[in-house]
Amino acid sequence: MNPGRQSVARGGAAASPPPLDISQNGLGVAFPIMAAVFLFFTVVGAALPVLPLQVHNILGFGPFVVGIVAGCQFVAALVSRLWAGRLADSKGAKYAVRLGLWISIAGGLCYIASLFFVDTSNVSVGFLLVGRTLLGGAESLVITGSILWAIQLVDTRRSAKMIAWVGMAMFAALAVGAPAGSFVFETWSFSGIAVASSIIPFVGLLMVAPIHCAKPETSLEQSGFGSVFSAVFWPGVGFALSGITFGSVTTFLTLLFSVNHWNHGALAFAVFACMLIVTRIFFGHLPDRFGGVTVSLYCLVFQAAGLIMIGTTAHGPVAMVGAAVAGAGFALVFPGLGIEALRRAPVEHRGLAMGCLPFSMSPWDSAAPGWDFWPENSGLNPFF
Repeated sequence: MNPGRQSVARGGAAASPPPLDISQNGLGVAFPIMAAVFLFFTVVGAALPVLPLQVHNILGFGPFVVGIVAGCQFVAALVSRLWAGRLADSKGAKYAVRLGLWISIAGGLCYIASLFFVDTSNVSVGFLLVGRTLLGGAESLVITGSILWAIQLVDTRRSAKMIAWVGMAMFAALAVGAPAGSFVFETWSFSGIAVASSIIPFVGLLMVAPIHCAKPETSLEQSGFGSVFSAVFWPGVGFALSGITFGSVTTFLTLLFSVNHWNHGALAFAVFACMLIVTRIFFGHLPDRFGGVTVSLYCLVFQAAGLIMIGTTAHGPVAMVGAAVAGAGFALVFPGLGIEALRRAPVEHRGLAMGCLPFSMSPWDSAAPGWDFWPENSGLNPFF
């Protein structure tokens, strides 16, 4: 008798199959998840440049209300991050992603509802606020669940690569969504954005429906939040400090080019984003191979070098190169620290651990208004 069959007969059942990996690098099995992330964040990105126009130009509200409508999604995403991680751990990553996409559809329907009350601006903006809040909760569910789901589908040697690729899909979608949203708004007004925001997440639901997902580790002893947070504290601190790069570039890079009368400020940000994506495509395996902490430390050096180039140069092309170096450095910090957090956290709370890492970066994201108190005669260079 075949030895493999003998072992099955003696054990009474075949051993559980290894994690799915239908291609050499694991991209094939994770592609539908990445596609769902891309579709969801395309919806998010499409609304970013046009919501202020809808609230200010069409509904007639001032900058304060515009800021509230634009910012409530990010507040909701911050508040719901840990809840999303717990839900992914208890109900499963697929459940979290699907729920996030359904909530996203509900947010799009709120956008549509707002169009019926344009003449009653308070009601219309109320629907927009509800829709943005729903999208914030959906964002936490989709990104946390997708990362956890993707790393469950491949063997542990490719965890960092999966984290890198899921994040890459998010950044690519935000980059594509903004110009696409502007085009849709100019062609079909906010109605086009609202309808697209309701339909596109449903396509994501169809794509992830047939994909297998591991069952939650319900049989393991449950650990408290304190133990999970302490396990990921130092990776979280590292990621928060790394977030200075992202916050500085997204907030001040194009403004720095404008103040110094350099051309192609928008191109500089595009270079940063492109280098981030390219680095994740070709070097996303490095944290798996050499260790997350080691790769993250080297990447932080690259980040610092890029920021120093931007902050000390008097020439636009040098700042452009600095943006490329900073983008390449920022690319692998989250994957590297992410697998370190997964290694330290209890198995049954990996979703919560992944939720804590972006949570640790959020204070840096929300600190941008505080730079208003920076002395005006200091210029923008010290930010970098």
